[in-house]
Amino acid sequence: MTCTTPCIHLVTPDSAACADVIHAANGLSFCLRVWQDVDGFLSALDPEATGALLVEVSDAGRELAVLDRLALLGMELPVIVLAREATVELCRRAFKAGAREFLPLPVAGDGLPDILRKAVSQHVLERQRQQRARHARSLYTRLSEREREVLGLVVAGLTNKEIARALAVSPRTVEVHRARLAGKLETDSLAQLVRQYADLVDADAGPPSLICGQAWGAPLAVAARRPA
Repeated sequence: MTCTTPCIHLVTPDSAACADVIHAANGLSFCLRVWQDVDGFLSALDPEATGALLVEVSDAGRELAVLDRLALLGMELPVIVLAREATVELCRRAFKAGAREFLPLPVAGDGLPDILRKAVSQHVLERQRQQRARHARSLYTRLSEREREVLGLVVAGLTNKEIARALAVSPRTVEVHRARLAGKLETDSLAQLVRQYADLVDADAGPPSLICGQAWGAPLAVAARRPA
């Protein structure tokens, strides 16, 4: 079962030595889990959960491999690297591996809570965006071929009359299709329709079968008549 509360994970071989980090994380409205090793953390990580990862790395930087392992698992959890031997080379390697932040230990000042809030908030927003995109694609796959044609022309900016001419149907038929699209795609405005489905229409488009001319200042080519 996925925890709905974002969780901050801290991977460190010595939790007592990271007391300041734990204190800062505990002061936030997120869960906190402390792990002694990367393997234990990865084996228990819920791929659907949100949050952030704080990982303490040694001067050799072996622990940076967790970033590659997360990527292989398809997990985009933001990673904040902590280091007691904070060399420029280790910092460079951390960012090259994909770390979000690199902080020397002990953490100086009181900026860590803001860093954690920002990382978790961005992860939550990205996960929500992904969920909306998956839901939109699921709805889009349920459209008929004619409904996808109408949607493509709506997204292209054509009016109902222009779409009717392009598809050789009546404007009333186009209105019916658009009403069905709004219901099937769970949208209540043209702006929402374009925002959520323009990319899917572009990805699904093959070679153009008709010329949307009037939108570009030329007469529309009428497609062969097909059942509405």
